[in-house]
Amino acid sequence: MERELLLLGFLRREQAHGYRLNEFIEREMATCTDIKKPTAYFLLAKMAKQGWITMRATREGNRPLRRVYRLTAKGEAQYQQLLRENLASFIEAKFPGDVGLAYADDLEAQDVLPLLSNRRAALAARLEATRQVPPHAGSLQLLVDHQVLHLETELAWLDQVIARFKRKAKQSQ
Repeated sequence: MERELLLLGFLRREQAHGYRLNEFIEREMATCTDIKKPTAYFLLAKMAKQGWITMRATREGNRPLRRVYRLTAKGEAQYQQLLRENLASFIEAKFPGDVGLAYADDLEAQDVLPLLSNRRAALAARLEATRQVPPHAGSLQLLVDHQVLHLETELAWLDQVIARFKRKAKQSQ
């Protein structure tokens, strides 16, 4: 229900057309969610069917019809419920990219090091990109701050892993 919470929360702040919603997700929430445009439109249609939002078609000049979405009273109630559930819950983080580390000892340490170096470069680039996200007003900034802290911690941890394999490589020489 996290994706629904994201969309309902946005629509609670402003009525918007699909393009504006996707712009918000891609520009401001990309560091925190992986929701894609087709998924967003699917969820908007589903939420409209459930009565959480309304959809109305508008036209500006010669432009094509646009759907404008607005939160309903039923949607506000659902938003409040989802928000409370989300804030109270702990969802354990899984790191699928770490599976290879379980078997890293099956390679020579000198073969592992360049692979981890590539991983580190990608991680450092993502951290830098996240740090460049413009500041958000209010509690929305907490999402970006959390992502930055996570990436900084991940980078420090990866540096420890690399140091371990460097020691192992020296020992095997």
